[in-house]
Amino acid sequence: MTRLVAESRLSIRTPEGVEFSLPLAGTGSRMSAAVLDIMVVSAVWSVIGRLVTLIEAVNKDIGGAIEILGYFVLSVGYPIATEWYWRGQTVGKRVLGLRVADARGGRLQPSQVILRNILRAVDILPALYLVGGISSLLTAHRQRLGDLVAGTIVTQTRQPEPPELDQILGGRFNSLSGNLRWAARLRQETPPALANAAIEALMRREALSPEARLDVFGSLAEEFRQRAPFPGEGADHLSDEQYLRNVVEVLFRSR
Repeated sequence: MTRLVAESRLSIRTPEGVEFSLPLAGTGSRMSAAVLDIMVVSAVWSVIGRLVTLIEAVNKDIGGAIEILGYFVLSVGYPIATEWYWRGQTVGKRVLGLRVADARGGRLQPSQVILRNILRAVDILPALYLVGGISSLLTAHRQRLGDLVAGTIVTQTRQPEPPELDQILGGRFNSLSGNLRWAARLRQETPPALANAAIEALMRREALSPEARLDVFGSLAEEFRQRAPFPGEGADHLSDEQYLRNVVEVLFRSR
């Protein structure tokens, strides 16, 4: 279940009852990222184009066909490859601090990446991303047509280092951090907003009533357990709060 918050954030509630919000990227920053990506594609093509020119010198028809097909593959394949490899980011998005995400808070799927980028051909019509720009201005979650069809959004990623991490974690021994494979999966499966929600809960624990604390830590811990189950029985003895502390330490201290 999703709803728009202050026209700039998307609030997401997971099936386990955990609610967090994602800051939505503005049209201006998205256009700036698109311009940077066009520059990247142009730079790469300028190198490839030299090889195509040599082929055209031998056979103009073959060279022309390779030029048309090659530029199409590069312009479409570049965002698909980078968004999948960098989990929702192209070069332009990395520079501007943007990221493509699933609109329901799930893990971004290859099919979503492919679909939103194929439909970019419609969003750029008739020129300068006019269709996509109008769509992002008129839709509740700032989605261009490709995002609407693929079920994606573009978020603004701002993740400052949490203050006084040692005081928040209490300097306790983390029995989970030694499992490097699990730690890597945890980082991969955790969206930025969920990580921030976890550390905010720990920072504000004293302001919560005992009942609310149990509910909040229980819901957050279950969300992390579902996203990255710890193998074996190594985490069974931990309370929800201690489990969450260990998770936060793996997510933030290892950076």
